[in-house]
Amino acid sequence: MNNKKTGFIEGIVSEFKWYNEPAEYKYNNGLVIKTSPYTDFWQKTHYQFQKDNGHCYLTEKTGDFSLIASFEFTYKVLYDQCGLFLKIDQYNWVKTSIEYEDKEVSKLGSVVTNFGYSDWATTDISTGVKAMCYRINKNGNDILLENSHDGINWKQMRISHLHKDSEKVQVGIYACSPKDSSFECKVTKVIIGENKWKHEE
Repeated sequence: MNNKKTGFIEGIVSEFKWYNEPAEYKYNNGLVIKTSPYTDFWQKTHYQFQKDNGHCYLTEKTGDFSLIASFEFTYKVLYDQCGLFLKIDQYNWVKTSIEYEDKEVSKLGSVVTNFGYSDWATTDISTGVKAMCYRINKNGNDILLENSHDGINWKQMRISHLHKDSEKVQVGIYACSPKDSSFECKVTKVIIGENKWKHEE
């Protein structure tokens, strides 16, 4: 059931739209998404395949900004994931999330894709972690990715660069299950505000 979204989540705006809308989602003190199997975002590198069918809920932005979102999740199968997504087009984008590995250890990380080639930077994190906050900061073409367990104390994950110039980007949340799997995640907060990550003098 895809019921009315008005006021469903802190900070959400009416301009958010689905990219690869999931078959099942609902608004229940947040946005609850049930992923479809064999959904993913990846371009070429190492694995050779190209996938662009993960579920995204995005809004268009110009200029610099910071986006914060809070997630709760119950991963089941290898590579189940949910987090933040910033997109210029199919071949130029950034995502950050935890990706499920096994019952003990998963991967907290990010993917940056430039001109149709993706990388993957990770660090180990306990699979016992079932909630996470992420923040993506855009300063020109430079991107700072951060994570937080409480939404107050932030840790740097990565500084990266998108090489394609674009006045506008699409930004928001995403979820996908690259294997024959389906899981539920809840997005409890989405806030877009002024970018406070400035270039150092």
